[in-house]
Formats: sequence, C-alpha cells, structure tokens
Amino acid sequence: MSNHPETPLFNRLRVVLCHTSHPGNIGSTARAMKTMGLSRLYLVRPKHFPDSEATSLAVNAADVLEHAVVTETLAEALADCQFVIGVSGKERSLSQQVMTVREAAQEVKHMAGHSEVALVFGTEMSGLSNAEADQCHVLATIPANPAYTSLNLAQAVQIMCYEIRMALTTGALHYQEKPVELATHDDLERFYAHLQAVLEHIGYINPRAPKKLFERLRRLYGRTRLEKEEVNLLRGILTLTVQPKKHSKY
Repeated sequence: MSNHPETPLFNRLRVVLCHTSHPGNIGSTARAMKTMGLSRLYLVRPKHFPDSEATSLAVNAADVLEHAVVTETLAEALADCQFVIGVSGKERSLSQQVMTVREAAQEVKHMAGHSEVALVFGTEMSGLSNAEADQCHVLATIPANPAYTSLNLAQAVQIMCYEIRMALTTGALHYQEKPVELATHDDLERFYAHLQAVLEHIGYINPRAPKKLFERLRRLYGRTRLEKEEVNLLRGILTLTVQPKKHSKY
C-alpha cells in the first residue's frame, strides 16, 4: 500500500457491488476506485468473477480486482462497518435520510477517521433493492437530469468516489504545474510599440489617429497575461510580416 498521508483514511472505505451482472462493470469500477485513491472492493454474489473482461476494463487497476472480497450476502460485506451509505437514484417510501452524494461525502469525512465506511451499489438494471437499502444507514443520490437519470454503474461509483476524494483531501492537483515566466511590463511595451509600427506599415491603422483601435488591441493582449516566450513568438511574427522569408517552390 502507498505511504501517502491520505492512505489511512481511504483504507477505511470500501465499495460494495451487489449482484453485478456484467464483469466489465466490475473492472471499470476498479479503475474508477483506484483513480480516486480507493482500493477495497467487495462483491456480493457477482454473476461472473473472476473474468477476463473485468481484468481488461480495469486497465492498471487489476490489483484492486486481485484483492477483491467476494461474499454470499450483503450482511457479510458490511459485518464490520460502522457507517453504510447506499447509493441509489430511485425514489423510495422508506424513512431513511436521503442526501446528495456531495452531502454524503461530507458525512464520510466525519466518519472515516475512526470508522469503517461502506459505499453500497445495487445491480445495473434495478439498483438497490429495498432489502439492501434497509441495511444502509443513509441513502445518497446523484443529482441528474430529471428526464433521464440513468447512469452506468461504474460512472456512479466514479462520481461518488470523486466527491469523497474532494471532501477528504485538499483537492490539489496530483502533479506540479510547470512554472512560466510572465512577460514584464517592459517586454509588453516593446511588443506594443512593435505591433503599432507594423500595423501602421501594412496600413491597418492610421498613424495620424491610432489611439482608439490600438487601445482595444492593448486590452485584448492585456487580458491574456502573456508569457515572455509568447511575446517573443508574437514579435517574431511581426518581424516576418514586414520582412517575409522567401521560400522556393521546389
């Protein structure tokens, strides 16, 4: 396991899939989990597992499949859990609290430091049964287009895991952006002078009344926060606009 500081929290989270019909959804779920830092997958009576399609769609998350726990009942998969969230898009007449996945992720944030947490998903076709939902402490739903709320199982897992990741971490990028050197005020003023000279040379602006048009051009470039390298690129274009290179046709 990773020694990343977020690992202890994520190690208390498990994804539980109930009666999954299509092995590809198991593999895609493993991939969705791993990209968000989760690794504990429980499968309640999957129709096909292990399966080559699951392994194929897991891509580089085959280790999640290799360590998956297969159980006969949902109760077995949840036996040592203190907080269970059922992810469901169906309207129910049950008295359980229903919240959005974002709200549920905040609940996970409070619980994962000291409790075993399970995220339970039903079958691809019908979702969680009432009996399965009864075993969950709260239900979470993904806000969607009311006219079409259908989501692929692995997509639903991805969204839930993403919301949890954003709740449990700072949400920082997993890589460092390459620092760029922005153009200085002096760089920009030399560019503007060069640009104005070339536009006057080609007859685009009137040298006797350039102000209004050129103010617009300054604002246009000013909004872009030009990098030093970009200013050099633009000035190279301006130079060749006045003195184009001659290219042979052959």
